[in-house]
Amino acid sequence: MKEFFRLLKREFKLFLGNSTLRSVFFLAPVLYATLIGFVYKAGKVENIPVIVIDKDNTPLSAQLVEMLGDNKSIKTLKYLQEPSNVNDEVIKREAAAVVMVPARFEADILQKKYPEVNVYVNTSNVLTANFASKALQLTIGTFSAGVSIKGLQKMGMPAVRAATQYEPFKTNYITLFNTTSNYLIFMWPAMLAVVLQQVILLAMAISFAAEFQRGSFVTEYAGMRRWAFPIMLIKVIPIWTFSILIVSIYYGMHMFFNVPLPEGILSFIWLTAFFVGSVSFMGVFVSILIPDALKATQVLMVIASPAFIISGFTWPLSAMPAFVQFMANIIPLTPFLQAFKILLIQKGSVELTFPYIRHLGILLVVYAVLGWLALKIKLWYLFRTAKEGKL
Repeated sequence: MKEFFRLLKREFKLFLGNSTLRSVFFLAPVLYATLIGFVYKAGKVENIPVIVIDKDNTPLSAQLVEMLGDNKSIKTLKYLQEPSNVNDEVIKREAAAVVMVPARFEADILQKKYPEVNVYVNTSNVLTANFASKALQLTIGTFSAGVSIKGLQKMGMPAVRAATQYEPFKTNYITLFNTTSNYLIFMWPAMLAVVLQQVILLAMAISFAAEFQRGSFVTEYAGMRRWAFPIMLIKVIPIWTFSILIVSIYYGMHMFFNVPLPEGILSFIWLTAFFVGSVSFMGVFVSILIPDALKATQVLMVIASPAFIISGFTWPLSAMPAFVQFMANIIPLTPFLQAFKILLIQKGSVELTFPYIRHLGILLVVYAVLGWLALKIKLWYLFRTAKEGKL
């Protein structure tokens, strides 16, 4: 036990004495969290440029343009003539959509000829396209309903009946979870988890591999060569300790950016603990398999880089090929983000997170066992080679 604490103290000194580890593990999470937080601070995009080409230029078409201008989500750029090249104009103005009001718009409405308003959506950026489409559908739909009801009223129909004639049944759309479509709430916490996973993997890549490269492992761990799991704990305990500090900083930044805190704090603690544990043991396993620190870092970054894309957080896992789903399910970020979404965004019952916590628990045990086996073999090989060298 005395040797265990000596080596643990040494590990903390090595960790804090390594400038690369200090900057990666402490500076990077805070820097990325702050930067990404300010990127998404607005929560949702407003004043999205939308080109409105009013070929009719009548009081009714002007009213439609005015209503579009009153929507805070978009900023109307009015044209009375169609540009020679609409696509180039969209690119130049960085417009998310083009609304084309046809000539004789007012006359056709009055004559009940049902003119068509064409809306061209610029989907080169899906996010702004969705915001702009939603705003345009709401405004144009409201304008269309108002015109129809007024037309029926002019024919002598009471306003209440005119509304039912236009709309024979009413549909209520009620948003659930993240009701304001706030992108900060959706993306920022998830990106913090991505950063935390990457810095843990980077730290673990350096941990064992650096000892093997220096040749200090044999001399320092000679007294514990039969105890593979305690050696693993010596390497991961500093990571676990400093991860608590990082998660605490993240909590403070939630308050700074006015992002709601997860429901069920105890479940969130368990979830985070299993996540940090499984990621660190995954890093241990790879670091032992690849004794070169640079190569171990490269391999772990290849694993970590696509983790968010294939996690199912923004694109459903069910829509991915089976081999991609398999890859996603062996990376701890995947079940963590699924459970985190329930606790933070959906505010669901804690029981709904249990399958994902169980998934993380399985990954933790599997990577711990794999790491233990790899280290057992590595210890046997290292000390046998060292003994033969002395002979």
